Amino acid sequence: MQISDRNLERYIEKYGSLKIEQLAEAKLEIARTLRNPPSLQNVLLNLGFMTEDQLITIYSQEINVASVDLEALSPDPAIVTLVPEELAIEKGCLALEKKGTQLVVAMQDPNDLNALDELNRHTKMSIQPLLASRGAIRKKLTEYHDHYKIHLVQHLMESVKDQGKELTQQMGLNVQSLTAVTDQAPIVKAVNLILIGALLKRASDIHMIPDKRYLRVKYRVDGILQEEQALNISDAAAVISRIKIMSKLDISEKRMPQDGTFQISIEGREIDFRVATTPTIWGEKVVMRVLDKSGLLLGLDHLGFDPEELKEFKRIIHKPHGIILIVGPTGSGKTTTLYSALDILNTGDKNISTVEDPVEYKIEGLTQIQVHSDIGLNFATVLRSLLRQDPDIILVGEVRDLETTEIAIRAALTGHLVFATLHTNDAAGAIARLTEMGAEPYLIASALRCAMSQRLVRNICPQCRESYLAPPEIAARLDPESKHKGELLLYRGKGCRYCFMTGYRGRSVISELLVVNDPIKKSILDRSTSTVIESEARKAGMRTMYEDGVDKVLRGITSFEEILKTTEDSQ
Repeated sequence: MQISDRNLERYIEKYGSLKIEQLAEAKLEIARTLRNPPSLQNVLLNLGFMTEDQLITIYSQEINVASVDLEALSPDPAIVTLVPEELAIEKGCLALEKKGTQLVVAMQDPNDLNALDELNRHTKMSIQPLLASRGAIRKKLTEYHDHYKIHLVQHLMESVKDQGKELTQQMGLNVQSLTAVTDQAPIVKAVNLILIGALLKRASDIHMIPDKRYLRVKYRVDGILQEEQALNISDAAAVISRIKIMSKLDISEKRMPQDGTFQISIEGREIDFRVATTPTIWGEKVVMRVLDKSGLLLGLDHLGFDPEELKEFKRIIHKPHGIILIVGPTGSGKTTTLYSALDILNTGDKNISTVEDPVEYKIEGLTQIQVHSDIGLNFATVLRSLLRQDPDIILVGEVRDLETTEIAIRAALTGHLVFATLHTNDAAGAIARLTEMGAEPYLIASALRCAMSQRLVRNICPQCRESYLAPPEIAARLDPESKHKGELLLYRGKGCRYCFMTGYRGRSVISELLVVNDPIKKSILDRSTSTVIESEARKAGMRTMYEDGVDKVLRGITSFEEILKTTEDSQ
């Protein structure tokens, strides 16, 4: 849904959905952008003056087409896949229901006649459109991605089957005997099926772990490691050697760790595999990170943040300078949050540079730099260089030492907006960590705008979700004020083919946002403990991650067990 500035302003005036001063501020923001000015719709969303739901409501009333809440629906996969995935993504639509010869379809723009014609041509059915946001449609489509993938398997097999021999020839290695083994049909098939399985299950990582008898293959799905299969240990050397050849690694070196990459292109989707090998007592272990950019859902509105917290975070990232910290352990979604924030700011009129280790996703419009510590190209060195490149916004992949911290603070105090990550348990702990590194409290107080801590929790599978009455002890913890009169209804997943019998499908963010106000600045200057700083933040209205998680449990998004497991180190 993209409403022209003129029409949107007319709708706002007609329905009175915005304050006059907010509309004036949005117009001023557009006027400041000389090249490629953003649309009024995008500015209102980015500034937090309107939500997508409000825009949908306005547009629905104006064009007289009903809107639909896709989060509450779980349409039949057989119906969804009536529309080819490429067409669904391109036109922003999702098939929901079949009524005789009529197909009910959620669309980002029900007035798009070309999209309606194509849907009619592909399905041979008349189309009844409903209105939904593009982001909601894309998010729902990812749930049905596996059902679209069956016809991709053959393409994947074809794209990887000859790479081993080609790469061996390019490297000029004298390994004919080993290559002959790794090019045997069973070895090729085994590796291909491991890669296919990872894509079908939406795995973020593939682990190949040798022991005395087996090479165990495990997938990390929604943050949990699951064993997929066990290959005979006698085949381990050939399987791992083939992966090393595809990754342009030295297959004769088995005593030292190695890192490499390879890429597969399937019907326009580029999927990168980042490979790391390490020697163990039973042979080489391989871990492959699966980087599927098409599966990277950018957009802060669809990551699961609390609406009020998200509105405040959007306000802060539009500040002209200062430091914004995203904190949490590895695998807590920090990279996606950072890229989503930069995606909002990447309007073409700002010089945005990132320093990462490594660069996981390539984003158009950003200058992305990967550090190489072995040649002296570390975070501090790159940051010094970037400050001479006239940057507006800088992303520091990780603040690891005092030197990097001091340069980032200096950049923030000299008119730059700096995003950075830290490995701490909670938002208040991030401030204590900066002090422990040796940064001066008065500089931290002046430069820091906010610290947001986050974790990822698994979502209850929408296909097998069922309700149950919470046991009294859990109800007492979730509802201490007894608002539900002792009968608290919760949800869980029974386990089905759609979620691979886990009861969970996909993940959402739980978070806490600490905004640096005057009392917190004073606490920083006084070198107060993180407990004192958190207390001040709570007085200002900050919700902890645990409280955000409890809210998601009561709304049926995740389970109480997930919240306890995820937040036990931050309570």
